[in-house]
Amino acid sequence: MSIDIVFVSVFDLAYTVATLALVSAGLALIFGLMRVINLAHGEFIVLGGYTTIVALRMGCNIWLAMLIVAPIVVGCFGFLVERLVIRHLYGRTVDTMLATWGLSLALSGALSMIFGTTTTGVPNPVGSLSIGQYQVGGYSLFIIAVSTLLLASLYFVLRSMRVGMIVRGAMQSAEIAAALGHSPQRIYMATFVAGSMVSGLAGGVLSPLVGLTPSAGGQFIAKAFITVIAGGASVVAGTVSASALLGTVAKVFELLSSPVVGEMALLICAVILLRVLPQGITSRWFKGAA
Repeated sequence: MSIDIVFVSVFDLAYTVATLALVSAGLALIFGLMRVINLAHGEFIVLGGYTTIVALRMGCNIWLAMLIVAPIVVGCFGFLVERLVIRHLYGRTVDTMLATWGLSLALSGALSMIFGTTTTGVPNPVGSLSIGQYQVGGYSLFIIAVSTLLLASLYFVLRSMRVGMIVRGAMQSAEIAAALGHSPQRIYMATFVAGSMVSGLAGGVLSPLVGLTPSAGGQFIAKAFITVIAGGASVVAGTVSASALLGTVAKVFELLSSPVVGEMALLICAVILLRVLPQGITSRWFKGAA
């Protein structure tokens, strides 16, 4: 095996892990901190993709559409969802699941009425890169950079900044946070909006690589939930560790056999992991991490 093939394989593996982490980060923020199971997470990502498409058709720069417009629009939508639905259901897990499941169906139906059911997408703004005699997608390197920067920023905010410590404290004890003068309801709202913005960013950034349809949320939600639950309670450490493990397993079996076998191996690995570590990876090796 030549050194070029090794670099290409490592690059593909890093891209698979980065994509998994990017898709899961918004759900990890909402579920890991708030314990709110948002079954509309996949549709939030799809909404970010369609927002990018609409912004491009209106003449917006593609980078601005993906990195700024999509997160803001989905964040505003998340604000409305939190104020109108989620805030009435805190502490009621089953009701929250039913409400967000209904929201996902309604959002998928609304997108079908507006955009139709045909597959659409965004032009890839980056050409290919050469690794020796092989060509790899330059946009994949951008995905790796965005995912790394996003997770590093989340870790810094939650671990080192005062606002992150207030959020983590409020999630552990809303009564003590309120006694210290902080409004738990506002903290919940801000956390849900932040998670929605991260989902919108994921949808915008991934839109040049995936064919978007109104029902595409299903392809994101399953992987995101498996990754978040396998990672455990810690938002960033859990997302990174679970993405690295599951992404590596999926990629190795994909190279050895086919993408379908890779997906099956990912699911089997997650089941075995949760059998051994019911509370996720971070319950044993990353206790106290953000």
